[in-house]
Amino acid sequence: MPPDERRNRRKGSERQRRLGVVRAPSPRRVTRPPPMHRLRTSLEDPVRQFQASLLLLLAVMVSGTLGYHWIERLGWLDSAYMTVITVATVGFGEVRPLTPAGRVFTMGLILVGVGTGAWAATRAVEVMLGQTLWLSVQRRRMRQSLAGLRDHYVICGHGRLGTRIERDLRARGEPFVVIDWEEAIEETFLAENIPHVIGDATQDEVLRTAGVERARGLVSALDSDASNVLAVLSARGLNPELLIVARANSESSEPKLRRAGADRVVTPDAIGGHRLALALLRPAVHDLFNEIFSFGVQIAIDVGQITIEPQSPFAGQTVAGCDLRRVRNVSILAVREPGGGFVLNPDAERVVAPGETLIVIGPAEAVYELEAMYSGD
Repeated sequence: MPPDERRNRRKGSERQRRLGVVRAPSPRRVTRPPPMHRLRTSLEDPVRQFQASLLLLLAVMVSGTLGYHWIERLGWLDSAYMTVITVATVGFGEVRPLTPAGRVFTMGLILVGVGTGAWAATRAVEVMLGQTLWLSVQRRRMRQSLAGLRDHYVICGHGRLGTRIERDLRARGEPFVVIDWEEAIEETFLAENIPHVIGDATQDEVLRTAGVERARGLVSALDSDASNVLAVLSARGLNPELLIVARANSESSEPKLRRAGADRVVTPDAIGGHRLALALLRPAVHDLFNEIFSFGVQIAIDVGQITIEPQSPFAGQTVAGCDLRRVRNVSILAVREPGGGFVLNPDAERVVAPGETLIVIGPAEAVYELEAMYSGD
């Protein structure tokens, strides 16, 4: 991570605490959800529901056996037999005539036992004959894979922008997780093997499930600016070091998102309008941008960045001495200085210093290899 970004994030966190916007916890502190919340979340799984119904049915059978043994003084086998025929409602006769207390107990056992048995049977049919078992197994595998993710990206929103972001990250081979509240899309996620969490991206628990505390970056591309502000606030509170990019549907929302903790704010309408004007006034420049920034199946040209760490082989070299154009067929477009300023088309004799960032352009594969080899975290 460049030193200027570290300073900006630290200043942003301190500014949010002074304004009372975010109460920043320890950077990697993990808060476990309440036990009742964990139980409720677990029981949303149909397989868990089936297991719970079997446990409840077993409890009913044990209670019925003990009841007949204590109330009617029956032997253990006869007590179990009476419990089974009562819960199953098969209509077999009693082992012996029941006392009034035994009849009252039997009526209660029928009401509880029949309901429990019907619930267990329904869950069993749903799990075994429908898509429930497959979905449950896939969800469990997904949760296990999410628990092992580190240094990934979190995408809040699977709309048009979110889908494009997913495609770009997949093309670059970057790990990511998608958060979306629409349950109907879950089967599509599972079929396409897209790491995901179904839930509200403004909620802390949903962000924790997506591993935001271990993530490298987050993009909030939700439909409303209010939701994006809440998502940014929640993510910044959970991970003060997180790189956050937010979508702004209107330019008036940009300062609010920055105050909430976003490092970068993008307004799609403004960018779209600029691209339309560029296509009208400078069509050749527009076509070049379209070639660079339009990801398809085959990516020909791309722009990348290489952060110069003290141990980097480029530190202390001149722009010409880096020799990227001859060795990698990659050209240096600009150098970003630690203070945030840019030096466009740098002179060949300019010395590259640690903490600076090289902005390069060239064949996509060559750019990705350079980023993987030399970019520091």
